[in-house]
This record gives sequence, C-alpha cells and structure tokens, in this order.
Amino acid sequence: MPQFQYTGRNRRGESVNGRMDGASIDVVATQLFNNGITPIDIHAEDVRRDVFGALQGLRLQWNEGRVRIVDQIFFCRQMYTLLKAGVPIMQALRGLRETTQNQALAKVIGSLIDGLDAGLDLTGAVKRHAEVFPPVFVSLISVGENTGSLPEAFAQLADYFDREKDTRDRLKQAIRYPVFVLIAMGIALLIVNIFVIPAFAKVYGNLKVALPLPTRILIGFSNFTLQNWYWMAIGLVGGVVGARLYIQTPDGRYRWDRLKLLFPVIGGIIYRASLGRFARALSMTMHSGVPVVQGMTVISNAVDNEYISTRILQMRDGLERGETITRTAAATGMFPPLVLQMISVGEESGSVDTLLTEVAEYYEREVDYDLKNLSSSIEPILLVAVGGLVLVLALGVFLPMWDMAQAFRAK
Repeated sequence: MPQFQYTGRNRRGESVNGRMDGASIDVVATQLFNNGITPIDIHAEDVRRDVFGALQGLRLQWNEGRVRIVDQIFFCRQMYTLLKAGVPIMQALRGLRETTQNQALAKVIGSLIDGLDAGLDLTGAVKRHAEVFPPVFVSLISVGENTGSLPEAFAQLADYFDREKDTRDRLKQAIRYPVFVLIAMGIALLIVNIFVIPAFAKVYGNLKVALPLPTRILIGFSNFTLQNWYWMAIGLVGGVVGARLYIQTPDGRYRWDRLKLLFPVIGGIIYRASLGRFARALSMTMHSGVPVVQGMTVISNAVDNEYISTRILQMRDGLERGETITRTAAATGMFPPLVLQMISVGEESGSVDTLLTEVAEYYEREVDYDLKNLSSSIEPILLVAVGGLVLVLALGVFLPMWDMAQAFRAK
C-alpha cells in the first residue's frame, strides 16, 4: 500500500507531521480528520531508498513473516466468536490486532480498521489485501454484510480454510518420503561419479584391458561430470530459475497446472483434491446466496489450478447461455458419471448446494484414501528406480573384475 507524508495541525493548533499508509490522498486525509488533525500538505513518499534502507526493509519483512492459512483460520474463528457474542466489529478487530502473534496479520487487521474508519465497508477494506484474502473470502464477506449474516460467513470461511489446511498438510506429509528418497539417490549418484568411479577407472586403466560397455559408459559420464560440473551446476540453476519465471506467466502457469495432473499417482490426488475444493466452495457460495454465475467466477480464481479454472469458466459461460449445471459440467469432461448424476438430482430437487456438499465429501474421502495409500503406491516405483541404479553401478564396476577373474582361471 502507498505511503504518504503529511503535515497538519492538531486540535490545539500545534504543527504535526508523519507518515501514513493509505489507498489515496483522500483516504489519508479522511483518516487524519478522524484523528483530529487538519491536514495542510499530503504527498506520496519518495519510493527511492538507499541500500541500507532496502536491506532494513527486507529484514523487517522477514521478521514479520507472512499470513499463513492457520492465521486465516484463527482470524475467521475469532471474528465469528466475537461477532456472534454481539461485539461491535471495530472493537473486535482492535482486540484481534492486539492479541495476534503474527505481526503481518496484525498489520493487515490495522489496515482493515483504517479502511473502516475512512468510511469503507468490510468488503471494500478486505479487497485491498488480495494477497491475504482470496476471492471466495471477499465474496462471502460481501454476502454476509448484505444479508446481516456476517458471523455465519466467518464460520463458513473458518471451516473452508480448515479443510484446505488439512488437505495440504496430508499431501505434504505423503510426498515427503519419496522426495527424500529421490534427493538421497541424487546425492549418492553424485558421490559415486566424483569419488568412486574415478578410483576404479585408474585401476582398470593400469590393467590395460578392454572394458565392457556399461563400464565405459560409467567412466565417460564420470569424466564428463568432473570436467563440466560447473557448467552442469549453472545449467541446473538456470533451468530452475527459468522454469520458475516461465511458470509465473499465464501460459506457463496453465501448462504447469495441466502437467501436474498427469503425474503418476500424485496427479490423480491433485486432480481429485481440486475438484473437491471446487465443489465445496461452490456449495458454500450457493448456500450463502451468491448467484451461481458469480460463484463460478469467484471460485475460478480460488481453485489454485489454471487448467481447472479454465474449465470452471467454461461452465460459467454455459450457465450464462441458459444451460444447466449438469450439462455444463458434462461438457468440461472433469466429472465422472456418478458425480454428474448427483448434480442432476440436485438440480431437479432444488438442492444443488446440498448435493455439491456430498460431491465434495465424496472427493475428500477419495483423497483421504489415496493419501493413506500413497506410500504403498510409490514404494514399487522407488524400488525399481533404486534397483536400476544399483544394477547399472554393479554391472559397470564388477563386470571387468568378473572378466579378469575368468581370464585368470583360463590360464
């Protein structure tokens, strides 16, 4: 958020000056008037900083941390409790700002308070922090304000974020073991190429015998690694940086999100988790009174997968043409027949939100089962990979010894 420098006079006529965050000069002026200060001059602060100031800002940002999903859950649950108890929203926000342990969240809550002081509603104040509050959060807060059910909106959001955190934690826990094994294999292969193979290569070179093909391949790869390790390191770092920059582009994000769904074992889990997130969010927005077309737009920005987001926007376009949810869902090819049948029954009975909740629970159960069996599914793949690596190393290292032993026996 921009920062402005101001000069003014307080109620006693004394000159005061300082800095204040605000969306515009008008917002800062309103905040100063509310604080009893008559502004004389307000101008945007020069964004140029010296090296020391930039380093200090980075240090403060690092120390303050960031707003995590657990902080979002805490914020929503506390707001629900306080508003349900009849505490005014400004008093509730001030209390949370004082009690939260996360300085980044405290700063965001302070900005919300400033926005409300400046005459914004909660929805408008929340919109200024898109990096913290996703579109589904803004949409439900807007519905809660307009219908007088703001506490219930916070309760629904707390449950939504809680399920998101649970799914992410289980997925991270499930892939931790295979990632560790792959890293260990890479380190072992590097050590073998740098230390082990060159030692055997010297022994075989002194013997001056014809080496088998696997041994020649291992020695050649080892020599290439020793001679070009710096280029390989530069290429690896450059490839990682280039890939990350490409993924940040719209086309790169779309291709990467589509590729993730094709990964063996993991891709299916990501796919079902995304569909469960979509069904849960759509059910929640429809139950809260958000129009289904608007709900599709909001959820497409919050589903965290550009490929699936594009399919959701296709559903939205079909609904705008007057088609049913079932027909638009079938046209995307994302849902199995059982889920399409459940959605169709929901449309016929007028309880689409309830049936979408069951769809979400169906996918959540599938994801839970897949995560519990993920290790057993990946272990055969890892076993084959490790076995192949050991076989190649064994053939390359021990075949010459076997040939020499056979030659000595023949003599």
